[in-house]
Amino acid sequence: MENPQDIFSSNGGCLSDIVIEKYLVESKESVSHVQLACSMQDCAFPLDGTELCIWNTKSPSHQLLILRGHHQPITAIAFGNKVNPLLICSASLDYVIMWNLDECREKVLQGLVPRGTVVGSLLGKVLCLQLSPDDHVVAVCAGNKVFTLDIETQAVQAELQGHLGPVTAVEFCPWQAGTLISVSEDRGFKVWDHCTGSLIYSSSVLSAYPLLSLFIDAESRQLVTGCADGQLWIFSLMDGHHYRRVARVDLRKKTETFSTRRLKSGLCSQPEESQLPSTSVLGKGEQVEVTFPILRLAPCDLSLIPNSACGCLSSENTQCMWIGSSVGLFIFNLANLEVEAALYYRDFQSLSIPLAGSCALRNRTADRKTLCLLASLFGGKIAVLEIDPAALVRAQQCPGLRQSLSVPASSCVLPTSPLYLGIAKEKSTKAASGRRCAARNVTKDQRLVFHSKVRSSGYASAPHVTMFSPKTNIKSEGKGSSRRRSSCVWEPYPVECAVPTKPGPQVAAAPTCTRVCCLQYSGDGQWLACGLSNHLSLVFGARLTGTPAVFSGHDGAVNTVCWSQDRRWLLSAAQDGTLRVWSARGAELALLLGRDMSSKPIQSAQFYYIDAFILLSSGPEFQLLKYHIDTCKDEVKRYKQKSKSKLICRLSTTGAVDVTSLSAVNDFYSHIVLAAGRNRTVEVFDLNAGCSAAVIAEAHSRPVHQICQNKGSSFTTQQPQAYNLFLTTAIGDGMRLWDLRTLRCERHFEGHPSRGYPCGIAFSPCGQFAACGAEDRHAYVYEMGSSTFSHRLAGHTDTVTGVAFNPSTPQIQTLWYFSGIPWSLYKIFAYIILYLRRKHLKSTISRTGNREER
Repeated sequence: MENPQDIFSSNGGCLSDIVIEKYLVESKESVSHVQLACSMQDCAFPLDGTELCIWNTKSPSHQLLILRGHHQPITAIAFGNKVNPLLICSASLDYVIMWNLDECREKVLQGLVPRGTVVGSLLGKVLCLQLSPDDHVVAVCAGNKVFTLDIETQAVQAELQGHLGPVTAVEFCPWQAGTLISVSEDRGFKVWDHCTGSLIYSSSVLSAYPLLSLFIDAESRQLVTGCADGQLWIFSLMDGHHYRRVARVDLRKKTETFSTRRLKSGLCSQPEESQLPSTSVLGKGEQVEVTFPILRLAPCDLSLIPNSACGCLSSENTQCMWIGSSVGLFIFNLANLEVEAALYYRDFQSLSIPLAGSCALRNRTADRKTLCLLASLFGGKIAVLEIDPAALVRAQQCPGLRQSLSVPASSCVLPTSPLYLGIAKEKSTKAASGRRCAARNVTKDQRLVFHSKVRSSGYASAPHVTMFSPKTNIKSEGKGSSRRRSSCVWEPYPVECAVPTKPGPQVAAAPTCTRVCCLQYSGDGQWLACGLSNHLSLVFGARLTGTPAVFSGHDGAVNTVCWSQDRRWLLSAAQDGTLRVWSARGAELALLLGRDMSSKPIQSAQFYYIDAFILLSSGPEFQLLKYHIDTCKDEVKRYKQKSKSKLICRLSTTGAVDVTSLSAVNDFYSHIVLAAGRNRTVEVFDLNAGCSAAVIAEAHSRPVHQICQNKGSSFTTQQPQAYNLFLTTAIGDGMRLWDLRTLRCERHFEGHPSRGYPCGIAFSPCGQFAACGAEDRHAYVYEMGSSTFSHRLAGHTDTVTGVAFNPSTPQIQTLWYFSGIPWSLYKIFAYIILYLRRKHLKSTISRTGNREER
């Protein structure tokens, strides 16, 4: 045995506030794959095979409670859920015994031998035990069966059969009495009603590796199971969700992303931490793969820890769970599906077990610490660790921002800001033009003749004949004014209204094989603009009735359309490298920016700073342009546009990577611009300072193809903090919700399939929902407080590529296109190819003259 000692890291820094090895014992027989157990103050493990050893953390290390009663090696141990009396159950090949710890300790003090109650015998090799929330029933997993035993009557209530492999874990549902969930080596899970012994639900095969662990989160009502290859499967247990899958997580990739972020933020000062434990260098070019079998899952509630101790973790994002693996312990966030902290056994010199074969975890509410019971993978060592999760998270979280970022402008524009220079230039131009006009007026007022008497031309005298006398006594009925007044009255957006699920009218925006690239509602919700791949832009009414207005002039696919804040102008950018600003009323071109603006095509473009500027991205940079639109035409030189633009500033991304998406708010004053890079980063630019403010590394596993900010609507109001939220999406990596104040992912949405095509996303005007397209011909709607979708909108015939919320009414607009070739054209192409092949074969045969080839 060893005394409690402080643990030091590999670089000599004291880390005793993170983990302490409280107790170490070595058993004669290995307990590598035995189910261990922990309670608030006690740890239970088999000692020398048949003895059940209980160690209390408040007692000295040499005082152990030894319980004897098994004749075969103990294979599973589980504590009860009640504190008084505290029950513990142990199982072996011969017996399943229930022990009352309070009675056992009293008998030991009296000098008597403690005895347990045998509740089952000769059930087979037991791999897992679990007591019900009321401690009246114990579930015993023996072979491919699950037995439910009544503790009071010692009788078998039900024998649940259906698994094709040994059952490895079982859990009772906390909020549904009588519901039991089990996982097995047959790579699936089953939901049972143990009162009647009936099967409720059986899943399909989830993985190629057996499932080892199980956890039920009562707060989010989710089921989490882990398998031997390090995969986590999360399912929803809410009513009506039918056990749908929420997400699938690869623990290895998550730890690699976590280490990469720490390395880029400068937190990995230790060489051991900068190298992932997934690969271990053995020689020159020789590596070995280390798997991440998920041995145990346990709750980890960081909400009990003060916010100051959790770094930048928000109070709404502290529902986590412990993941016990063979190489370390991980704190995993169920909301954003990210690793919050990692504790590798080999990174601490004084830990006696570098590789674990089994583990048990339990949170203590008194001192907010976590007890961890480890059994060595090789040998018989058993260790008890005391972990401080707050210190662990605080030591590994990324440092906070030096200055707080906010989407709504919180300060005045600095004199050195590009925004100030653009506005100052505009004011100086207006002042100069005003002075010129005043000078002209002064010149006009001067007399042109110098005679003392000038005969009048007759324009100042009264007319001799009354040519026209307007009627000024007509009484207006007020119809026109009332019509204008009613059109100006805006009804507020119904915040409490449900998500629209009934499909509305469908309109073919373009002929077959023409893709709709983008769409956007105007600020008043009366018009819908969309860009097509056939070089056109269309503007529909909100009800999709009537003939759309056509904007033609581009020579490439229109990939961006954007309305101005006053709804007078429509901006469009295409693959031909040009940007055009149209008059929304007459569909006339007002401003043209040619290909000389950049050497690469324009990826994104929009109005910015309440229509004061135009933002556009091209290649690795984005440009801030000041523009002036003059729609007056010269009758002689109608081809010459009077509108003009001027470059204010040009900013490049870190590393000069191409910008894949650009986003900024135009409905109110904001200094923040978000840019996604080809290197899977999201960079935050502060145009008030004129530089990059922060970089989010490894935002997705693939490059982000769209950023969507919570811009709100003129018809509803939100909390000021809500405008700091924004969404990002990438192919194959779902959709993520970010908070600009902490630069952290707050939630991850993964329920929609998007593996090969970029599907669009959108924020609702109320900020409570997010919508996205999918490849299964559906559109999905998520609530901000849930990781699984709330609505699945059907009625589409192909991949839903874009979605948009109407800012004035609860209406969702979706678009999809026919991605393939029509069947008739396909047959024509096939006949042409077959004809060409036959003709080529005949020419070859005629040249060679070989009969065998004929």
